[in-house]
Amino acid sequence: MQGKENSEKNFLTVFGTLISNYFGVLYPALILFTIVMFLDYISGILASRKEAVESPNNIKYGVSSKKSILGIYKKIGYILTVFVAISADYVIFWFSNEIGISIKGNTLFGLLVTVWFALNEVISILENVERMGVELPLFLVKFLNKTKKNMNNKKK
Repeated sequence: MQGKENSEKNFLTVFGTLISNYFGVLYPALILFTIVMFLDYISGILASRKEAVESPNNIKYGVSSKKSILGIYKKIGYILTVFVAISADYVIFWFSNEIGISIKGNTLFGLLVTVWFALNEVISILENVERMGVELPLFLVKFLNKTKKNMNNKKK
């Protein structure tokens, strides 16, 4: 079952990357990625504040500077990873042309990593929206539950 969720996410990532590469949309993908990172951060803060209002005596809930800083570090890690992937693309495509190998397109890893992280951010936004009390459609809930289960299995 875990392999199926992984293959679905991988398929979406690769398919989105191939289409984006064909139409040359690394820049719009980076803009979208930046927007969803910002929205994820804001939705996480809002969800934490809502949980704090619902459980005022529970210190587990609420906005904390530690959680906020850790979230920012994670986002900076995403940005650095995307930068490394784009740099790898540059090295591959620039030097392949220098040695006479012609490769179609101008991005591979940069776009793939950007799309992957953007999908992760969208999933996180949906989780935060659910924490805020919004009832999500059943197919989204099933997808989120499978993804959470898959992520928990990978961390072990």
